[in-house]
Amino acid sequence: MTSTKDRVDRIVSEMRAIVRNAEEALKDAANDMSDKGQEVRERLTAALEHARASLGELEGKVVAGARATDRVVRDNPYQFIGAAFGLGLLIGALASRR
Repeated sequence: MTSTKDRVDRIVSEMRAIVRNAEEALKDAANDMSDKGQEVRERLTAALEHARASLGELEGKVVAGARATDRVVRDNPYQFIGAAFGLGLLIGALASRR
């Protein structure tokens, strides 16, 4: 079972790979100096800047969310243990019915 942090790390790494690939495509498009190539390059540059900004915002939100979750769990450990136990019982009961 993958944790939320693992999924977020995977999404962030995939976003970084997309940005890297876009940068490489932009470098390749720099060699094509036709009007259409120039237009594509400008659109790709704008999309790349937007992707970088979105990635930065995503990372900031993920870090803030992880810190908030950690703080809440540390402040209320017994409630979370009880909730996890109750959820486990519910899942076990539902699974045994099938």
